[in-house]
Amino acid sequence: TARLHFLFVLAPATLSLIAWIGAATAFFAATIALTQNDIKKVLAYSTISQLGYMFLAVGMAAFSAAIFHVFTHAFFKACLFLGSGSVIHALDGEQDMRKMGGLKSRMPTTYWTYLIATLAIAGAPFTAGFFSKDLILWEAFSRGAIILWGIGLITAGMTAFYMFRQ
Repeated sequence: TARLHFLFVLAPATLSLIAWIGAATAFFAATIALTQNDIKKVLAYSTISQLGYMFLAVGMAAFSAAIFHVFTHAFFKACLFLGSGSVIHALDGEQDMRKMGGLKSRMPTTYWTYLIATLAIAGAPFTAGFFSKDLILWEAFSRGAIILWGIGLITAGMTAFYMFRQ
């Protein structure tokens, strides 16, 4: 949709609908991610939630912010999926997070890379995820879409919670 921005700017009602659908998608997928126990399902629903963020940005006509978040998300999510694969492999195919724990000492490289990627997706200050999410939230706030901004902010908090739960 960002590549067709020249058409979408001619239809403000459509942009508004895209923003609301994006915010709803981000929030709904984050609530599902909160309830998952499978390490890969958490990451999958997280991806859907982040796609909602991107569409929220498109709906705010913040096309460059949406593309920026696509790129930052691609890098930290790739690291997270590689890390989860490493954990699953080390645990002989186990994907249930309730059966995991204490892996820091057994898998220090995986631990540290996963932690860095988790900080990025959670939007910790000075990470790529912080800058891309903050830009999307700023675009919503500065355009007066306070409810959409609030949904985005709550969703960012939910993302941090389920990622650190993981």
